[in-house]
Amino acid sequence: MTDFDVVGFGALNVDKLFKVNRIAHAEEESFVESVHETCGGSAANTSVGLARLGCKVGFVGKVGEDKEGIMQVDEFQREGVDTEGLIHASAGRSGSVMGFVDRQGNRALYINSGVNDTIAFREANLKYASQTKFLHLSSFVGEESFQTQKKLAHALPSTVKVSFDPGALYAQRGYTQLEPIIKRAYVMMPNALELELITGEKDYRKGARFLVDKGVAVVAVKLGCEGCFVTNGKEQYQVATLKLDAVDSTGAGDAFCAGFLYGLLKQKSLFECGRIGNFVASKSVMHMGARAGLPYAKDLELLS
Repeated sequence: MTDFDVVGFGALNVDKLFKVNRIAHAEEESFVESVHETCGGSAANTSVGLARLGCKVGFVGKVGEDKEGIMQVDEFQREGVDTEGLIHASAGRSGSVMGFVDRQGNRALYINSGVNDTIAFREANLKYASQTKFLHLSSFVGEESFQTQKKLAHALPSTVKVSFDPGALYAQRGYTQLEPIIKRAYVMMPNALELELITGEKDYRKGARFLVDKGVAVVAVKLGCEGCFVTNGKEQYQVATLKLDAVDSTGAGDAFCAGFLYGLLKQKSLFECGRIGNFVASKSVMHMGARAGLPYAKDLELLS
């Protein structure tokens, strides 16, 4: 079995993205300018980003025997993400997300999680997930797969570092529910709002310190167009990003995680990890969908 740089473990969704003139509120109307259908899922997007950067990547997740499931497997194989860790459900639908993206790149997402939320611990391949440098976790909607992630994180050998991108869904659970994963995490990469929900700290610097004090070795706070804040408790850096016109912010945080993890794998400095994360995210938002704009290893030459 292959030794991986990163194994992702999260939801697998097909994103149906509607480009709209504006995102409508209750009782309002808007209109659709174009429609795009792409593969998504937070940890899955990060995994594809890492594969494009030349890393050896695998994935633990669940798909149904439907068009969306076939799309996910086919795209992983095209992108060089190993699919031996995927679970194929004999019944039920693969996950999907309906997204509305306005002209400024803002978005609203509606998740239909399907079989994503039915991953039992016995189905998750512990041996597969144990043969990697990092296990990268992102959120599920339902409880069963969340509990499986917690059990898997603690069943891993100490040689495997856990990377955790909580997303809004997990951040809303608060610190107490997330504590088993946070206590095992080597690196966490929340955005500022997620960090506040988890720690109760409005100041993201204090929130990052809270996580470091709980044992997280590295915290990278995603700040959107303002870049990121990164710290390991001893060093801390505010890392600015490129100023550009975003087409679609879907998957920008996932792209950041790919770049940041790549930096850690290559033993780059903390500042440089943040810089690479920002770069990968900035390339991502220049295209519709979470993956179309993800850069390749050769594109990193632009950073030097």
